[in-house]
Amino acid sequence: MTFNRRMFLGTSAVMAASLAAPMVRAQGKPRVIVIGGGAGGATAARYIAKDSKGEVDVTLIEPTRTYYTCFFSNLYLGDVKDIDDLGHSYGGLAAGGVNVVHDWAVGVDRDAKTVTLASGGSLAYDKLILSPGIDFVDGAVEGWDLTSQNAMPHAYKGGSQTELLKAQLKAMPEGGTFAMVAPPNPYRCPPGPYERVSMVAHYLKANNPTAKIIVADPKPKFSKMALFQEGWNNHYAGMIDWIGEDFGGGEVSVDPGAMTVTIDGEVTKVDVCNVIPAMKAGHIAEIAGVTDGNWAPVNAADMSSKADPDIHVLGDASQQGDMPKSGFSANSQAKVCANAVRGALTGSKVFPAKFSNTCWSLIDTNDGVKVGATYEATDEKIAKVDGFISQTGETADVRKATYEESEGWYAGITADMFGASV
Repeated sequence: MTFNRRMFLGTSAVMAASLAAPMVRAQGKPRVIVIGGGAGGATAARYIAKDSKGEVDVTLIEPTRTYYTCFFSNLYLGDVKDIDDLGHSYGGLAAGGVNVVHDWAVGVDRDAKTVTLASGGSLAYDKLILSPGIDFVDGAVEGWDLTSQNAMPHAYKGGSQTELLKAQLKAMPEGGTFAMVAPPNPYRCPPGPYERVSMVAHYLKANNPTAKIIVADPKPKFSKMALFQEGWNNHYAGMIDWIGEDFGGGEVSVDPGAMTVTIDGEVTKVDVCNVIPAMKAGHIAEIAGVTDGNWAPVNAADMSSKADPDIHVLGDASQQGDMPKSGFSANSQAKVCANAVRGALTGSKVFPAKFSNTCWSLIDTNDGVKVGATYEATDEKIAKVDGFISQTGETADVRKATYEESEGWYAGITADMFGASV
């Protein structure tokens, strides 16, 4: 399966939706509010506004004015991309009819159907779409909390955290140690931990070749494990020490003040420590009362919350079944949701739900690998239909083509999210 920008946009055009939120109905139009301007929220807002042709008022609530993608952020750490390559504005959405509100959503009243903003205002909705991404589980890594994120960055939300981790990487002393505390399942990917290890190794090989990388992992295995380990052996032999569950990778604590990592009782002084804690749905989903404590269970056919049929939850925050928590997944789910929401509000045709996902990872220059699948909605969940994965031992030409495919996908999905010209 090969993607390019134009093909991605063409195959994406199957879905649309309706989400908006002015406080008073404009000429009786239904109102949809979308909270979160990432791959799920931006796509849903754009498709509802575009395909409803003015029949639905759509408001997107997103605090940041520039969105930095988590996908491809590891390539910035590896000096393959610049930070500006990852930044996208919301001007295209505004030009396409979406009311973009740069503010924090801090409350949801499901009975009154209103969303409260940090600035003090409130917005009314007929349908609410939540795409808030992830937050972290308190106490998931002993010794670490959000007050430690400057000393030991998570870099799992795009932008300043990614830039901080890159600055720390560049400041490492010769022969220093980079440590990662990897997350348990399920976790947002991208930015995948193991692509991150690869890109950090790529940077260090060029700039600090005697440096070491330690990965403490609570899992016994991880996605594309054989592909990554093959790549690490081929490109970064002797640099990366992966410590899995069987060797104490889940028995980890950190001391941000002393810059130490303790793995299964053994204390190691490190120069940089990337702590990626266990994850849960973004806080606004919890405030709205649609989570099970960690994630937000949804109905596969339209991504509606199992707690409230007028709230839909997309992407990383949702508990939907077999799809990974990726930007591609969120974009795919958003189009299914948008089509269903627009149909509910305007009576337009609703197409059967179909989903797809591909996750690309870069191991070294032009050494790209991928895994992906197609999915369908069942009564129980989003269920995998079939899948594919790169194979160990592939030729350099195949791996280069896989990386180039990911570049075409990036151009396509960001245009699909933000309405950039093709």
